[in-house]
Amino acid sequence: MPIDILAIGAHPDDVELSCSGTLLKQASLGKTFAMLDLTLGEMGTRGNPTLRTQEAMQSAKILGASFRRQLTLADCFFENKKESVEEIVKVIRDCKPQIVLCNAPTDRHPDHGRAAKLVADACFYSGLPKLYTGQEAHRPQAVYHYIQDQYQHPHFVVDVSPFAEKKREAIMAFASQFYNTTSKEPQTPISSPEFMESVFAKMSIWGRSIGARYAEGFISNRYIGVANLFDLT
Repeated sequence: MPIDILAIGAHPDDVELSCSGTLLKQASLGKTFAMLDLTLGEMGTRGNPTLRTQEAMQSAKILGASFRRQLTLADCFFENKKESVEEIVKVIRDCKPQIVLCNAPTDRHPDHGRAAKLVADACFYSGLPKLYTGQEAHRPQAVYHYIQDQYQHPHFVVDVSPFAEKKREAIMAFASQFYNTTSKEPQTPISSPEFMESVFAKMSIWGRSIGARYAEGFISNRYIGVANLFDLT
């Protein structure tokens, strides 16, 4: 079944941290969305692939995603090659999104920048009929990159104020990864309470710029056209 937005992340929690508020807002406006993880996050310090998959599916349920799929590209070692592109193309052609949201072009984790290029390339190649997958060719209308750990100046921001607490709930479904007083696993840069504070601090900064409590920021590699100046706030 076609969906409006496909949100793709290199790791199972990338989408939740960076653009789940936007997905919730679009859903409230009648749009449909789905999620795709490129890896199972098997190289993460905390948790394991089985547990992270369970957490990912629980988070998708909280958000109300039409579906969540997971590829098994190698965490930390996937490459922008034909086989990887084709795996993503198959999902794009299957659900025919109008918009794809994907990783930041550059970030602290090397996987994020590589995933951003891989997904953007796959979105283009998906529109080539001669790339045969047994499916009809389909190219999304737009690819937007969400912003992750490192601050980057957004090209546009989306007011997600009413959805901030539901976003927090979706993030905290990943109990193995984030602040958890009962965890016996090693501490990581994202497992402290300060990390979650930083996520919402960035949202607050972007929100303030448009007179909102919270917003999420995005980067576009092409001009963004508007039909009406009053669509801009």
